[in-house]
Amino acid sequence: MISRETISEIVAGYDPSKLTVATIASHSALQIFHGARQEGLRSLNICTRERRATYEAFPLSKADKFMIVDEFKDILSAQVQAKLIEENAVVVPHGSFVEYVGAQEILDRFAVPMFGNRDSLKWETDRRKQRLWLETAGLRVPKEYESPSGISGKVFVKLSGAKGGRGFFVADSEEEFHRKLSERVRRGIVQVNDACNVTIQEFVAGVRYYPHFFFSPIAKSGLATGAGSLELLSMDRRIEPIDESYRGLPDVPEEFFDFTVTGNQPVILRESLLTEILGIGARTVEKSLELFPPGMTGPFSLETIYSPTRGFTIFEISARIVAGTNLYPMGSPYSAYLYGEPMSTGRRIARELKHGLEEGKLDKIVF
Repeated sequence: MISRETISEIVAGYDPSKLTVATIASHSALQIFHGARQEGLRSLNICTRERRATYEAFPLSKADKFMIVDEFKDILSAQVQAKLIEENAVVVPHGSFVEYVGAQEILDRFAVPMFGNRDSLKWETDRRKQRLWLETAGLRVPKEYESPSGISGKVFVKLSGAKGGRGFFVADSEEEFHRKLSERVRRGIVQVNDACNVTIQEFVAGVRYYPHFFFSPIAKSGLATGAGSLELLSMDRRIEPIDESYRGLPDVPEEFFDFTVTGNQPVILRESLLTEILGIGARTVEKSLELFPPGMTGPFSLETIYSPTRGFTIFEISARIVAGTNLYPMGSPYSAYLYGEPMSTGRRIARELKHGLEEGKLDKIVF
């Protein structure tokens, strides 16, 4: 694995006046580049040739430079990495970055400074480690089944990695589990390797909320957490084909039973529930400080389901910027109470980098 010392040495050689925010052209790149521009930082778009026109079509979020690659995995090449370091780049990881490049490849081969703590990848992408993290933080999590033979009620079946819900399904028995999984493999929706590594959770009924947090080890603007502060920047819920299944009643077509995320909706939580949701975020950060010091840095999202009788159940964490934050390029109703100006998650990342530079604390927020 790439060591923290290696990254610190690279950052020490950067020209502070030319620090560059970089990411690959997908997921939340428009917001990240827009935020860098708002904060007066240089930006670099790692882009495939066919996507360049799309990322030039939005002038206020157009990166200062484009680095064209044949495929996103090319950033693992020595040549591309050397160019990124030459550009004084700090790469902002997002879901597509992790999915296209691969968490283990990033940990082992990507020797370019990244915003946040890359150690979080080991805990986010391994579902057993992720569950240990959430459970030991004292959060309510859904029951999990070690084997489909143990299914004793409705379950939700998930694939590993940032799949955006593609291939996920609900089953009521071991027989239905195997039938649906085999059908998805046959149709090419699920890869054989992924089919061997699924998570089987109890199906939890309730309302879905996805809070978008930001933990800073150097700022003091939100809820005091660890030696830093936790900010609730925004919140969303995800739009999936399954949400529209009622339109086909009483004979719902099979294609409605699809959990692929196709978009996001803004949402505001009942104010009396903010104490609980902030506490959940804080406990998540505090446990990360113990499990992989110096803990999780920057944006993260907890995927929750709320029931008036059970409270919040946490079924997943994304230890990075999530696509739901794209709803708020000019800030949200929550960020308005933290900042007297528009503040997206992309801009908040850029501001943290600026403060890290000004205070000589980049080593605390880049790895």
